[in-house]
Amino acid sequence: MPTATVPLRTSLKYLGLLLLAIAPLAQASDNNALSTDDIAWLRRASFGLDSATVERYRELGRTRFLDEQLAGGDDPLPPAVAPLINSYEVYTTSPAKLIAEYRDEQKKVKDVDAADTNAKEMAKKDFQMYRRDLYKQSAEVELLRAIYGHNQLKEQMVWFWLNHFNVYAAKGGVGLFATDYEENTIRPHALGKFKDLVMATLESPAMQLYLDNAHNVRGKTNENYARELMELHTLGVNSGYTQQDVQQLSLILTGAGIIPQRGPNVVDGIDGSFLNQRPGVVHNGLFVFLPGRHDFSTKQFLGHTIKGNGFGEIEQAVDLIVHQPACAQFVSRKLAAYFVSDDPPPALVDAMAETFQRTDGDIAAVLRTMFLSKSITTGYGKKFKDPTQFLVSAMRLSYDGKPITNADPLVNWLNQMAEPVYGHITPDGFASDNASWSSSGQMAKRFDVARAIGSGRNRLFANADGEVTHVDPPTLNSALFQQTLEPTLSDATRDALAKSTSQVEWNTFLLSSPDFNYR
Repeated sequence: MPTATVPLRTSLKYLGLLLLAIAPLAQASDNNALSTDDIAWLRRASFGLDSATVERYRELGRTRFLDEQLAGGDDPLPPAVAPLINSYEVYTTSPAKLIAEYRDEQKKVKDVDAADTNAKEMAKKDFQMYRRDLYKQSAEVELLRAIYGHNQLKEQMVWFWLNHFNVYAAKGGVGLFATDYEENTIRPHALGKFKDLVMATLESPAMQLYLDNAHNVRGKTNENYARELMELHTLGVNSGYTQQDVQQLSLILTGAGIIPQRGPNVVDGIDGSFLNQRPGVVHNGLFVFLPGRHDFSTKQFLGHTIKGNGFGEIEQAVDLIVHQPACAQFVSRKLAAYFVSDDPPPALVDAMAETFQRTDGDIAAVLRTMFLSKSITTGYGKKFKDPTQFLVSAMRLSYDGKPITNADPLVNWLNQMAEPVYGHITPDGFASDNASWSSSGQMAKRFDVARAIGSGRNRLFANADGEVTHVDPPTLNSALFQQTLEPTLSDATRDALAKSTSQVEWNTFLLSSPDFNYR
């Protein structure tokens, strides 16, 4: 990837400074309209600052701004990038049709004469390119929404829940459902009731395939999803449930799976609407609960008796899980660890958990408790950005709402920084603690990405033919920077910026500085 040249000696010297400075930062006084506390709060409530967010905060004030963000509502595509997102097949095509097209592509490989090794290899490569392109599109949809989305708190919560309820796109056909998972499972419930979110992920084809519950049937149970549903999604380890509870939950989940579709409303030659006429069948998109595959025995789960009655058992079990005090604590602590501190204050977590229980798991209410607490900005250290937070915030500051025409570099940069969207193999998701992302190797990669973004020569503005006209480097030392980040800079960063010899170098030093990488 071509980038503007930064003198090697200067780059290495500054990179060394950067690695030594990964530590809590002192804040300077602020004489601008927004206080340093306002700026710190906004940097946590959003992925990163841009002019529109700052102006809206000035207009509304903290409480009204927060209430507007927590109201959620519909998420129209950001006008700046709507044409680009609408050009993606994964966004405009139904999951059922994607499956049909995927099978057609698989068939092309199978139909090639095995004796023609060259043709077979070419067919396999074409199929792999087809799969990679679908994945790339799904990752770009999520990143473009994160960068340009108006409701930045909701965008953060979409990313948080995508990681919390992690799926791995490269496993089997999971990637076919990645955009559907983000758009129709996570996004509509990101600020709603936690139980609804859990049920939505349970009924998602992506989750059913990823954690193997689609193969969990009477007489041949699979405990993968039952275990992770409690351990990673709701209760956490050491929360009081037993291996017997896992086994009983796996029985409760038997019969839940997905329907392989070859076309609209057609399931293996059967009209999908016919399934709704069969007693006990629950059919929602590609999700289906089939009584013939369900274990109807009576179960003992979390100290309660659940009589065999079909899909209602699943709803009863999920209701039991999310109303456990351990669930309120687990979810509240994970939210606080993401937004506040790796080791969040127990009093804050307790307050959030109390809100969780009092409001029947209202995510927006829990977030309101957290964001109106003093702990969100003071007294508990800074949070080091994970690669997604770093990339999105760098793009928001650097281009400040200017629409890009090619999102391929975004995916490539995240891959280089080891946090690809839908790319974590195990169900625990990516870590969010400071230590996981502040190694020397990670910071060297961030320096390279900072230079690519700050140079303007990064193919973000390539046209459909891949041609790139001349693009000047973005001017990061702008009014937005001067009113927000500049008053908070450490002496070390100020000194480095003063020694820069070009706009590209200045941009690189700022984006890779500890001041920018912490929030």
